[in-house]
Amino acid sequence: MYTTAEHRSQNVLPTLATGRGPSMEDWAWRVLEEIDYGLILVGADCEVQHANHLARHELARERFMRTQNERLLGTSAWQTEQIVRGVQRAAQGRREMIVLRNGELCLHVACVPLFHGFEEGGSVLLMLGRQNDTGNLALTFFSRSHGLTPAEEAVLKLLCDGLRVPEIATTKGVSENTVRTHVRSLRDKTGINSIRGMIQRIATLPPVVPMTLSITPRTASQDL
Repeated sequence: MYTTAEHRSQNVLPTLATGRGPSMEDWAWRVLEEIDYGLILVGADCEVQHANHLARHELARERFMRTQNERLLGTSAWQTEQIVRGVQRAAQGRREMIVLRNGELCLHVACVPLFHGFEEGGSVLLMLGRQNDTGNLALTFFSRSHGLTPAEEAVLKLLCDGLRVPEIATTKGVSENTVRTHVRSLRDKTGINSIRGMIQRIATLPPVVPMTLSITPRTASQDL
């Protein structure tokens, strides 16, 4: 059975309660939970060994992939074929990039072998492309550090989503002049002179996981 953060928390919290520090394995899982990309660890047969909570969020939506009997499958025969092909090639030591589609939506998945060429039977890491609708905590941190207002942050997010000033005005129900005022303020506060520069800056921020998908730690009473 693949490991969920809820199961992990049952192992980690008693360790902390006894005064002993978390193991290296516990730290590794905690790190995976805080990365703003879905990460799924599978075997060569697509058996899911671990999924961080962004990946579990995507699996629960069943837009591109799902689990059945602890195996990773697509939501269609074609999706499953793509996943199996990518995992099998990665299990042979080749890095693969596959694209899963659902209508107009698409999800890029990198299949990365987690073993050296002389090893056999290693696991494969599936790295899911970031989805715009999961939120971006890094952008929130960026906004706070530059003193942006909620309205300015909202405009910046829409700019990063690829919208232009007229589209943002329509989306927010305000005038284009209002949006342009926010953009000017963004330039003044961030010291970045172009919209492209701001988007590039956001793209290079640390991939911190969205707060809306963070896990609430269990208490000792919940584990009993």
